Order: sequence, then C-alpha cells, then structure tokens
Amino acid sequence: MHPAARPRSVVRPGPVPLPRPRARRGRSLIDADALRVLHRAARVLLDDLPDLTDRLTAVLEEQEPAYRAALLTDPDGIWQEAHRSLRHSVTSLLDPGPARDAARRCSWKIGATRAEQGLPLDALLHAFRLGGSLVWQGLVEETSRSAPEDVRLLVHVAADVWNFVDEHCALVADAYRQVERQLTWRRENRVRVLAGALLDGASRIADLPETAAALGMPVDGRYVVVAVAGGRPAGCAAAREALVPPGARAHWHTGVDVDHGIVLIEDDAIGTAIGTAEAATVGTGTGDGTGGAGGASRAGSAPAVRGVRGVRDAGPVARGSAGRPGPRERTPGPAGAAGVRIGVGSAVNGLAAVGDARRFADLALSVCPAAGGTVRLEDEVPAALVVSSPDLGRTLAARVLGPLLRLDPADRDVLLDTLATWLDCDGSAQRAGERLYCHRNTVLNRLRRCEQLTGRTLTRPGDLVEISLALTARRLLPA
Repeated sequence: MHPAARPRSVVRPGPVPLPRPRARRGRSLIDADALRVLHRAARVLLDDLPDLTDRLTAVLEEQEPAYRAALLTDPDGIWQEAHRSLRHSVTSLLDPGPARDAARRCSWKIGATRAEQGLPLDALLHAFRLGGSLVWQGLVEETSRSAPEDVRLLVHVAADVWNFVDEHCALVADAYRQVERQLTWRRENRVRVLAGALLDGASRIADLPETAAALGMPVDGRYVVVAVAGGRPAGCAAAREALVPPGARAHWHTGVDVDHGIVLIEDDAIGTAIGTAEAATVGTGTGDGTGGAGGASRAGSAPAVRGVRGVRDAGPVARGSAGRPGPRERTPGPAGAAGVRIGVGSAVNGLAAVGDARRFADLALSVCPAAGGTVRLEDEVPAALVVSSPDLGRTLAARVLGPLLRLDPADRDVLLDTLATWLDCDGSAQRAGERLYCHRNTVLNRLRRCEQLTGRTLTRPGDLVEISLALTARRLLPA
C-alpha cells in the first residue's frame, strides 16, 4: 500500500538571476601582460632612484619658487624627502599591499612636516604631481628603450598610476590642513595668553620682545587701552571698528564682560582721535539735561565744579576749558551701538606699562553711564578718583549728604536733583530752573536749604568740591 501523497507547496517564480558576464580571456591576458611590463619598468626605476631624485629636485628648483628657497637652506633634507617619497611610490607599483600603507604614512608625514615649516600647500601638491609625472615618464621611457612593442600595454595601468598620485595628494593636503589648524590654534592661544598677561600687568620683561612680535607692535611705543562693554555683540563690534582711527594699529583682547583694545599711538592726532569717532546720541543724557533718568538718579549726576560763582548769581558761568564736555555731556557711543559703554584710558609709554593703561580704561568704563556712551579718563578724573577708592567715596557721600539722604524720599529727590542740575548748569539758577520747570527763586530756595542741612556753603570752593565728589560717589558707587 502506497503512502498518501502529500500535496506539493506552490512555489511562486521569483526573479531569475541574470548570468554574470564571464571575464574575457583576452582582457585578462592583456592585464597580466600590462602588469608584467609595469613591474619590469618599475624595478629598473627602483635601481636608478638616485638619478630620478636628482631630476625631481632639479625640476622643483626650476618650476617651484618655494622649493627653490628651501633647497638653498636645506638641500640635503629636500633630496632625502624626495628620495624617500619616490622609493615608496615605485615600491607600491611592485607590491600594492604593505608597501602602499608605508607610502601613505610617508606622504602623511611629509604633509605634516611641511605644514610645520610653513611651506605653501600649493607648492607641496605641485611637488607631488611633478613626482608622479616623472615616475610615469620614467616607466614609459624604460619600456620604450627595452621593449618598444610593449609601450601600448602601459595604457591599461595608467589610471592606476594616476589614481595613486591623486590619493597621495589628498593625503598630503589632509595632513597639512590638520597640522595647520593645530598651529593656528596654538599661535592664537599664545597671542591671547601674552596679551592677557600684558593687560593684567603680569607680563615678564623677558617676554616683552615675544609679545611685541606676536602683536606686531614695538616694545617702546606709546599706548592707550580702550575698554568696551555692554550692548549686543554686533554693537560692540561696530564700536570697536569706530573707536580706532584709520591707520592706527590695535590688538583686541576679548573677555567675558569687557573687551580691551591695545592701541598704538604713533602721533598726537591718533591719540586725540581715539574714542571720538563719528557718533550718534544713545540713551544717555547730553548737554541739554533732558536725557537720562530723572528724580533721585539724576541727583547723583557728576557735577561740574569749575567756574562756579555762587548761589545768588543769576547769570550763567563761562565754561572752564574750551571744548571739554561737562559731566552730563559725555561723548555718545558710535552710531548704532546703543547700550555700548566705552572707556578710554590715559596714554602710557612702553608695552610694560599697558597694565596701568588697562586699569585707566577700566576706571573710565566704570564712570560711563549704564545707558551707554564714551568716557575719556582725562575728562573725568574727579569721578575716577572716587571710583578708584570706593570705601572713601561712600564715606564722603554719607558724611556730606547724610542729612539730605535721611529726608523723606520725595523731598530728598527734589533737593538732590536741584543741586545736581544747578551744578550741571555751571551754577546758573536761571538755566537750572528752565531744566527743572520752576522759577529761579525756587532753585535758590532749595539750594539754601541744602546748605542749611549739609552745613556746607556753595560759594566756598572747598565745600563745593566736597559736595561735587559726594554726588559723584552716590551716582557711581553701589550702596
């Protein structure tokens, strides 16, 4: 009895694989013959490698200016490098396995070494292509001499030879760019370290020549440091460009909160122009007294003490020094740089004194209004004195203005605002009244009350200086 027949599973026909084309026997024979011709010529080149190296160095000296200079200083080193590269290249034609790895390492090392030495990358790539061209030319010449009928077979290996050259050009370029990036980072970091030490006043005398070379500035020059802070990055960048006049050499050291510019003053005109570039008014009060915050904050404005004639003088007082801005007439910041605060320090002699110049710039920056603007230290020396000794400044403000500060806030703000505005107006009650929208007699009455409370007389120069500095300390120093 026959077993029950199982039903056959249905097999769906799939895609029929196409038959692989069989390699033509003629093509294989041609490739084998081409490799035989290539190896035969390559062995001859390997034996004549010194002569091939001489030819390459001669061509480099003739066609490549960078190598012409290098051959003058280190002819043996250039020859050895070319000989080593050619040997690896020709050996790779005979043994494409391990020999090619050694050739890659050789090319990588050449690219890295030449990047460290500063040889132009274009010159290095040109040298590698010239070397490849000479190798190919040597293969053709040797085959033409020994077996002219086999020259046609070299066509079948030409692509492999030139692909090898392209591969090693890419390796050289990759190694060169990697080392170049590392060198650039080290160089920039070194410049930053040197400039930072210079600004901190921690630079050693022995480091000054290196610092001068890194910054491109002389050791015995006259310098000003500029401090830039606040605002948006774009505004700070615009301010940095506008601050330094054309033709002046400057190095900018960026920081977390403040950027410092070391500016070389090569003549008095450049020194005067720093910080006084074309400007547009920003959000700080100018000479008309209408800008800035009112009330108590305005009461703390830095007053002008020169040329004040007395409380009972109804007329304006002449400006002390022509063209110098008053305390509420600070130079606005560069156009489009709203909120950017700029401090311009005093000039110093020599790179060794740049640390002092940086402290001067920071003092000027601390005097600058929070809303933005430019302050030159030489125009704000009294305020800078107060800021440089904050404890004494607070003590002075408490001792001189204490009775006023203990009043009710509304009364206190009115008296302090009147006193500061009167000082801003060079002691003119008439002009102060116009700014405060009140009669001049009201201004005079408030000033007399300030005299009574503080025990100071505004017609006495010593008392006026104390009141001026006390108001400055209250404005600039946090409580």
